[in-house]
Amino acid sequence: MITNPFLDPDRQGELYGNDARLASRSTALMRARTEGRPVPEVIVQLAQTHRAGADRRLGLAADIGCGRGTSTRVLAEQLKPQRLLGIDASPALVAAARRRAGHHPGTQLTFLQGDFHHLPLVDTSCELAVAAFCLYHSPEPGRAIAEIARALAPGGIAVLVTKALDSYKELDALVAAGLDPHAARHESLYATAHGGNLADLANPAMDVLAVEHEEHRFEFSGLDHVAEYLATNPKYDLAPGLYGNPGALAAALHEWHADKPIATTSVITYVVARSERGQA
Repeated sequence: MITNPFLDPDRQGELYGNDARLASRSTALMRARTEGRPVPEVIVQLAQTHRAGADRRLGLAADIGCGRGTSTRVLAEQLKPQRLLGIDASPALVAAARRRAGHHPGTQLTFLQGDFHHLPLVDTSCELAVAAFCLYHSPEPGRAIAEIARALAPGGIAVLVTKALDSYKELDALVAAGLDPHAARHESLYATAHGGNLADLANPAMDVLAVEHEEHRFEFSGLDHVAEYLATNPKYDLAPGLYGNPGALAAALHEWHADKPIATTSVITYVVARSERGQA
């Protein structure tokens, strides 16, 4: 029996069958963030720093696990590649990314449904591959990273992004009181590809150039605000009617807790790696 919802194929429709859950989750977190740079901006900076021939226009770039296309749009605006491909396993998220993409003169922007274990990219075709907040959906993320390496052009780079195992751990105690007494015992959603092992996962397939860790801090304004996030978090075993229902979840939280700001943290890890084919 699969207990990690991020690895359970039977739950992917629930998690990503439409873009509303991801939009609510992101909105609640971004309103709460008090420290930490926007991840797409950091990805662009790392790509500009580590890409060979950075003075030359980027050819093909791929945003793997593009979700609703937020990072894809920033890559198009700031890196201006000739071609940019957004790939996601969810048809609903691909459709949302396409709607939100905007127009970027000079960049051929395409979105495709695809599995990151079998990328719709020919060998050695991609100069930049980004895989942010998606590798922990694979039971074997090393396979997905090897597939990214296959698609990288000689000297091409990948920017891989994930979260720490204990991300948002401060919320476990909040949920454990009255809602899910086993909240702290559940496996991390990021168990297969997290900040502590991402560089090691990349090493067999690519040369790791840089590893950066940055703590993001969040302060939810109160129980109603944190319920917006928790209602999208599949980690917890909540009573029927609470998951996906921030109003009902907020009411349940108010029964157990005084209303006050709630702080939590997550460490974001960036790994920059280069195709080994680029080495003499």
